[in-house]
Amino acid sequence: MSFEELNGAFVSFGCGATGERAEVPALPSLRIDLARVEAIFPRLQLADHRRGALLARKVKTMRLSVPVLCGLLLWPGALAAEQIAVRQTEGLVHGFLVLRNTAGTILADGELLQVARGDRVTSRLVFHFKDGSLRDETAVFSQRGHFQLISDHLVQKGPSFPQPLEMSIDRAAGRVTVHYTEKDGEQKIADERMELPADLANGIILTLLKNVGDRPPASVSMVVTTPKPRLVKLPLSVAGTDPFSTGGVARKATHYVVKVEIGGVAGLVAPLVGKQPPDSHVWVLGGEAPAFVKSEGPLFQDGPIWRIELTSPVWK
Repeated sequence: MSFEELNGAFVSFGCGATGERAEVPALPSLRIDLARVEAIFPRLQLADHRRGALLARKVKTMRLSVPVLCGLLLWPGALAAEQIAVRQTEGLVHGFLVLRNTAGTILADGELLQVARGDRVTSRLVFHFKDGSLRDETAVFSQRGHFQLISDHLVQKGPSFPQPLEMSIDRAAGRVTVHYTEKDGEQKIADERMELPADLANGIILTLLKNVGDRPPASVSMVVTTPKPRLVKLPLSVAGTDPFSTGGVARKATHYVVKVEIGGVAGLVAPLVGKQPPDSHVWVLGGEAPAFVKSEGPLFQDGPIWRIELTSPVWK
């Protein structure tokens, strides 16, 4: 299968749920255990001078600068959402992907089905795991001048995912619903109303990266589950270009790094307690027809690094 045939191929980054602890997943489902973070600041409510002094001592100890303090007060609404312009319109795609561990063992087979009707695109990415697990995500987005998410629906379940979940996002309505199962088998629902920005990237981040070239925006937004929904920022950067080849033809892919910015006190303390989510990495072939090449990163809390790549049919 050629790169042109998989021009629309992308790997959606979803999010996982966990128990009642305040945990924040990274990309795609990387989490910080905020229970440990909160233990560092047990009383941040400045109800009296004693609590105010406690906060002052903590701030002094951590040597917070004025810009950082301003970030704590203003995040996540301090910066306006920067939508990504449509450089390459998405269309009809039927592509095939494979998911491996870092040793190269195939864990799951993936399939991308994408259709476009007018400026509205529906893209579904499904991974069927060898152990019977399933990861199924459908994103609907518009491409009128700028990409904008309309809705996203994610299901992940089975032995490969420690916590089964189903999440639905309606961006215009500002509604996020998460169905999740506790470790004891109890099923719960978190139904939240949120102010969802125009740069929301759930399910479409690879589509966005194919349209930024070597100058990505500072960040995009994403809804993650704690298990209650929470909005985080994903800072984007270019790490350079990496060489690869197809059929003996030398090529280069742009290497993007996607970080997770939690914001607030929790995000500030996370690196100090060793719970900063790891980065995810994405490689995109540039040129007139940009195409996804591969991605690397965990898909759930404390999960292993998995690699997603293009694959070709095997004839019998």
